[in-house]
Amino acid sequence: NLAFNVAITGELPAGKALRRSGAQHGDDIWVSGQIGLAAAALHHIWGNIKLPEHLFAPCEAARLRPTPRVALGQAILPLATAAQDISDGLAQDLGHILAASNAGAEIHAHAIPTLPALRQALPEHIVHELTLAGGDDYELLFTAPPQARQAVLAAAESSRTPVARIGRINDTGYLKLLLDNGSEQHLSQLGFDHFG
Repeated sequence: NLAFNVAITGELPAGKALRRSGAQHGDDIWVSGQIGLAAAALHHIWGNIKLPEHLFAPCEAARLRPTPRVALGQAILPLATAAQDISDGLAQDLGHILAASNAGAEIHAHAIPTLPALRQALPEHIVHELTLAGGDDYELLFTAPPQARQAVLAAAESSRTPVARIGRINDTGYLKLLLDNGSEQHLSQLGFDHFG
């Protein structure tokens, strides 16, 4: 048997590390890129959903070759109050920020960026599952004060990385999802599983 150990180190400007614990009441919640593509490819492979080939191809590319968001991460260092990569699913990873920051949040389902073709090809509740609980996106999830919106957009443009504002940090202590029809759903940190 073979065993591999990997250690990764890096450097940051003094006092500029982005942690999970800095989100503040009123902060905007941002994500980079498109969410749910890797999960869509995986669930297609597992037979839970059926994607047409033209839609499976970009989803599988996102699963196998995620784009590192290093440039964006560096650009938002002076702007973001908290940050986390999306590896375990948007809802769960946002839950880590909320727990560390002792905060709550509301996010808008329609604002979560994904492939428009996914929204057209799949039922709404499945798209929610993929974007909220899918995982393996490796996009950046971060919070920043509203007065930093233009600076965040400028950082996104300079790093050539699309970003979307999907919600707001509050002091409720829980995560609330606002659905497309205007209804509300409270989510646990683990999200929810329509495939289960």
